[in-house]
Amino acid sequence: MSGRVGDLSPSQERALAQFRENVQDVLADLPSTDDYFLLRWLRARSFDLKKSEDMLRKHVKFRKQQDLDNILEWQPSEVVRLYEPSGFCGHDREGSPVWYHIIRGLDLKGLLLSVSKQEMLRFNFRSLELLLRDCERQSQELGKKVEKISTVFDFEGLSLRHLWKPGVELVQEFFSALEANYPEILKNLIVVKAPKLFPVAFNLIKPYITEETRRKVVILGGNWKQELLKFISPDQLPVEFGGTMTDPDGNPKCLTKINYGGDVPQHYYLRNHVRVQYDHQATVGRGSSLQVDSEILFPGCVLRWQFASDGGDIGFGVFLKTKIGERQRAAEMTEVLASQRYNAHMVPEDGSLTCMEAGVYVLRFDNTYSLIHPKHISYTVEVLLPDQTSLEKIEKF
Repeated sequence: MSGRVGDLSPSQERALAQFRENVQDVLADLPSTDDYFLLRWLRARSFDLKKSEDMLRKHVKFRKQQDLDNILEWQPSEVVRLYEPSGFCGHDREGSPVWYHIIRGLDLKGLLLSVSKQEMLRFNFRSLELLLRDCERQSQELGKKVEKISTVFDFEGLSLRHLWKPGVELVQEFFSALEANYPEILKNLIVVKAPKLFPVAFNLIKPYITEETRRKVVILGGNWKQELLKFISPDQLPVEFGGTMTDPDGNPKCLTKINYGGDVPQHYYLRNHVRVQYDHQATVGRGSSLQVDSEILFPGCVLRWQFASDGGDIGFGVFLKTKIGERQRAAEMTEVLASQRYNAHMVPEDGSLTCMEAGVYVLRFDNTYSLIHPKHISYTVEVLLPDQTSLEKIEKF
């Protein structure tokens, strides 16, 4: 049995009745108390009563912390309203609202330099509450229960800048909160125009979503516009995505419904960097350098770094060893990212590169130009691997 209303086994019916009794004291704090709502929490925990109750009680605390009952009256900052690239537009063929995300217009660094991480999360929680409110309206208009949402992720323009660690951590935290507080509301996550970098990006998010949610990820290939029509009828799909819907003025992108974002102007910035925690500290002596090796086992991996210096600027470059198992000087290695001096004592630096070949990559911190001052550095270096399943799908397109 599916565990849904009208399709419950006798044991599931008993579990639902017992669950309702167990959480009787918090029902008044929930947005709904019908069987559809309570069954979402039971299905999310495979009808384990204790785990389902723990999950729901944590959600009650979350609702109060985020003031979700009043969140629709809250207005985010102007920069978020203008540059967070997403929007609700139309309904799928079963009447569920469709939530669009436009990755090419996502400037995570600009947004997080302009507002707090908490505001960004709150904006997305507000969007979820708006979508669920629309589900209620659809249920009344269509005469059937609508309790799920469809999502379309346009990954055109995905680049290394989207793998900036604080930005990725924000997305990870959102998906973790989504799974914990909005179980069973995602119908599908439709991915269009996925580039070769997508498997790496998806692999960063995958640990934060359940196996059930992973199965809902649908990656469409080159004929994605035709494929998308299987999920959404033409009159409910913007022309930009292969449908016939336009704005009242005829705009094919439906800009009144979907925000396409863009680079955040610096006049919105409230700070010049986001505070991060580093994995390592070291001192680069005067007139010397420090080499940090990272082994890349196969092409397509992404090498990502962050660093800050104390005591002055520091040189930095990336090289590929030509001889394995021994230390090489910079001149003996293949230069991958040209070495230059960074004012990392003023503004922390971050970056990444896609490794086109396997081998040992060397991140070299250079202080050879300073014969008087040693430099103290804090840094994090990571190798980001692609998700093999999505990589295989993309390679078939």
